[in-house]
Amino acid sequence: MSSRERQTRQTGKYRELIEITQEVVQSARVVLNKSQNATVPDVLEAAKLHALRQQIEHHCQLGEQVIDQSRRRVLEGETVPNTEKLFSIFEPHADLIKRGKVLTPAEFGHKVFLAESQQGLITQYEVLAGNPHDHDHVEVSLAHHRATFGHAPHCYAADRGFQSANNEKACQRHGVMEVSLPQCGGQKTSERAAYEKTPEFKKAQRFRAGIEGRISVLFRGRGMKRCRAKGRERFEVFVGAAVLANNLLRIAALLERQTKKPKKSSGKAKAA
Repeated sequence: MSSRERQTRQTGKYRELIEITQEVVQSARVVLNKSQNATVPDVLEAAKLHALRQQIEHHCQLGEQVIDQSRRRVLEGETVPNTEKLFSIFEPHADLIKRGKVLTPAEFGHKVFLAESQQGLITQYEVLAGNPHDHDHVEVSLAHHRATFGHAPHCYAADRGFQSANNEKACQRHGVMEVSLPQCGGQKTSERAAYEKTPEFKKAQRFRAGIEGRISVLFRGRGMKRCRAKGRERFEVFVGAAVLANNLLRIAALLERQTKKPKKSSGKAKAA
């Protein structure tokens, strides 16, 4: 089909879907009106009825929001901001995430910012709102590290999405000795290319690659693969629990390694 034929067919299908959704919402509203003044002598049953009416009202509002955004976007040709869109009836807090992947150009859920120390401990995590750029978090993460440890990190390494001239200046301003942020786009100058080939820069990038392994551990071994709890607050608790489990197990491994280290000889001997 041509783009015009696809648009025409899509518009017709959306009209049908909007009409069906309107009928469903109207029927639910009728039930709410009829049950508004219902008298239930049993206290428990009255509480159940109240909770059920609240649930129906909640989904009616979500249904009306879906109808409104669909009409504006498809029928009226309006560009609806993502902040005004509802992507999931069952998880209204879900965000639209575009990360430039070919196979999955759009994903739904939440971005999570993670910062990891050299010892493999997650020193900062945050469930982000919307689809912010990576380079927005450098200054905040530096301030968080200083507030937590009392000083700036010796090395700050991240992928190219975090790189900008302002972020590199921020690292220097905070006192970071080694800044490893690969240039994001554009032609590299000879000085920049030489800088990114230095052993220190490459070593920091190898360290940065470890965060991918840490994310894999959180997914496979710490339960962060899928959140079955409802609501954004429960989602944040879910992520925090996975981070806590990771740090506790990592601390245990570090302590075990420390106790297994052989004691060095002092170089002195006694004879009796």
